[in-house]
Amino acid sequence: MPESNDVRMTLNYILDNSVERYGELPAIGMAADGALTYREFYDNIIALAHHLTKEGVKKGDRVAILSENSPQWGMAYFAIIRIGAIAVPILPDLPEADVHHILNEMEVPVLFVSDRQIEKIYELNQKSLRRIITLDDLGATQDVVDVTFFSKYLEDAVVAQKAADEKGEGMSFADVTEDDLASILYTSGTSGYSKAVMLSHKNLTANAYSAATMLGVESGSVFLSVLPMSHTYEFTLGFITPLIKGCKVAYAGKTPTPAILEKLCRHEKPRVMFAVPLIMEKIYKKRVLPQIEKSRLLSLLCRFSFGRKFVYKKIGAKLIAFFGGNLELMGIGGAALNPEVENFLREAEFPYIIGYGLTESAPILAGGPVGDKTITVGSTGKPFPGVEVKIVNPDPGSGVGEIYGRGPNVMQGYYGDPDASAEALTEDGWLITGDLGSFDDAGNLHIRGRSKNVIVMANGENVYPEPIEHKINSYFWVVESLVVENNGKLDAWVYPDYEVIDEMTEGQSRVERREYIDKLCATLRKEVNAQVSTASRLMRIVERREPFIKTATHKIKRYLYNGD
Repeated sequence: MPESNDVRMTLNYILDNSVERYGELPAIGMAADGALTYREFYDNIIALAHHLTKEGVKKGDRVAILSENSPQWGMAYFAIIRIGAIAVPILPDLPEADVHHILNEMEVPVLFVSDRQIEKIYELNQKSLRRIITLDDLGATQDVVDVTFFSKYLEDAVVAQKAADEKGEGMSFADVTEDDLASILYTSGTSGYSKAVMLSHKNLTANAYSAATMLGVESGSVFLSVLPMSHTYEFTLGFITPLIKGCKVAYAGKTPTPAILEKLCRHEKPRVMFAVPLIMEKIYKKRVLPQIEKSRLLSLLCRFSFGRKFVYKKIGAKLIAFFGGNLELMGIGGAALNPEVENFLREAEFPYIIGYGLTESAPILAGGPVGDKTITVGSTGKPFPGVEVKIVNPDPGSGVGEIYGRGPNVMQGYYGDPDASAEALTEDGWLITGDLGSFDDAGNLHIRGRSKNVIVMANGENVYPEPIEHKINSYFWVVESLVVENNGKLDAWVYPDYEVIDEMTEGQSRVERREYIDKLCATLRKEVNAQVSTASRLMRIVERREPFIKTATHKIKRYLYNGD
């Protein structure tokens, strides 16, 4: 990794270095479609940056991107930071009110937006906003708001760039240092209050360089991108890291179904993917378990350790084929992975690692290293290269305490909120994560849950809801669950997989269907209670008729349901 106070810790350097080394290789494109080369990608970025500068965007200005993943997203981002401006990526699933709040607080002069998101700014009253650029060139809304098509803006930028070059009037950009802000990201956290995280160039590049040293993939390999670039997990690992390695980033478009994902992987044959647990858990429930349950022989074999490993290895090979046959690494993070699913992945010899981090750490604090056989199931592996992790005030018995992290990837603070920054960062640079965890003897970090989620029972015993939820979610008919405290007892709200319920109750009346679900809930409660401590036993299972509201990485926003 480059030394501190080095221009190589800027995102601009990464792009410059990549185009010099990999100029004619494919850099970025939509999956199953053409891709821009590194040289084309770079030239477009420089032209866009000059055009933004001519329009008055300067170093320190904030420019927003509200869009799904696309090559245009990446070009817009790098053009913004090239001139020393600050990119404000907005999560596409944020509601209109949140979008208005961000755009007003950031006072952006320019907004890059996709057609699917543009309705959110119809009612926006923002005096500083001078130009709206639609990344996908759809103009159905042009009669509502005045927009510029990205293709037209880029075309004008390229023409102006060529004219300036011919006249010898090349434009220079402001110097950008490693400690200059690159992004301000609004969290979509489980605890409710959305904070504006300030991330410098070094914050983002430090993690990306570390990831690049861990990955042995060759230049020209494909990273398939299925998560939003407006989240640091995908941005750092799925966008900047492949640029360092000279790889191609292929965007899947909107979150694909397993069938669409299989088709895209067959075409792109990715070497690396980053996913949230929900994706792997769906594939496990929809593709893996049915293979076993529909076969008496496989079900019998899986009762024994040797037989189960044999079956899982066969299914694991099919799973790699599902992802195109070339997969070398699946990074899983953003939320906790169900232990049952991870046990399957381990015994199937599927190439995965678990990562742990926060937006505030850009994002990784722990994960890997790849190939380390001492990583235990249920852990997030070792602290990431260049990152320190410690447990503060550990319980004498369990060793569980609050997780602190420190390194060049830790944020500069929260925008406009010195009090919240002081609560999250110690004077000597440690990030207070709010998560609880412990280290095992091999140095692996185990996440036990959020400190705010711990339920203190009447007898004073602490109950972590997440492990109970993992047990509930492992049932074939459960999509997701939430364990809550209710008058000193524990309830579990369960959102069933109604497709499965419909299959199992085909031809039955509504009353019979209701009785079937009630029996499932009663059996679930009995079986889960047999697996947990006395304090963690459930008093009730309550059916929930609609999905829980979740963050960008599919964690349930618990604060919305506390006290219901």
